[in-house]
Amino acid sequence: MSAHLSIPKVMLAIVRRDLSLALRRKNDSLSALFFFIVVASLFPLGIGPEPTLLAKIAPGMLWIAALLAAMLSLGRLFADDFQDGTLDQLVLTAIPLPLAVLSKTAAHWISSGLVLTIASPILAIQFNLDAQSTGILVLSLLIGTPLLSLIGSIGAALTLATRGGGMLLSLLVLPLVIPVLIFGAGAVDAHHAGLPIDGHFYLLGAMLAIAVFFAPIATAASLRIAVE
Repeated sequence: MSAHLSIPKVMLAIVRRDLSLALRRKNDSLSALFFFIVVASLFPLGIGPEPTLLAKIAPGMLWIAALLAAMLSLGRLFADDFQDGTLDQLVLTAIPLPLAVLSKTAAHWISSGLVLTIASPILAIQFNLDAQSTGILVLSLLIGTPLLSLIGSIGAALTLATRGGGMLLSLLVLPLVIPVLIFGAGAVDAHHAGLPIDGHFYLLGAMLAIAVFFAPIATAASLRIAVE
């Protein structure tokens, strides 16, 4: 019984550890945020100051920028632990490896996806988005960015012990997150068209629930292969 009671504490300790390491390596989080801001800011400059056009392309552009920015830090999700032996300890610890993976993925989302979500309302101003559309965009990012971390964790584990893993990681993950991009940006587009947006959020929520259950299991299996 005590072992089961200690599992949440161990998971919380893993999250705290990874967040403290992320704070020490501020360049990773700041580079993702800076990339997100730069990419999102370039589109209004390149397209021009047409308010209607900017508002129309805003959901897709901001989602693409967030997706690409989140990819920057996925390569280091397990790489440092693999190199210093921490990953071996996680495999051998009493806590189930999928739960340890879930904790590390949660820390990755907090240090990347959550930061990008918080910054998105400021960038939405450049695209002339109204307050309601901005709120829908933020909510879609809040539900969708954890999916990027969960799906990305599978790719990060599969490419952990391979050369040129960064390119391979992108090739594996990007096709899998296209539905997240479609439904995330589609929620704002549906609002602009006067259509119901509930279906988009239901689908994002369903994908998130499925990913929370299956992604850590698949990632853990890939990590065991990499360690062995």
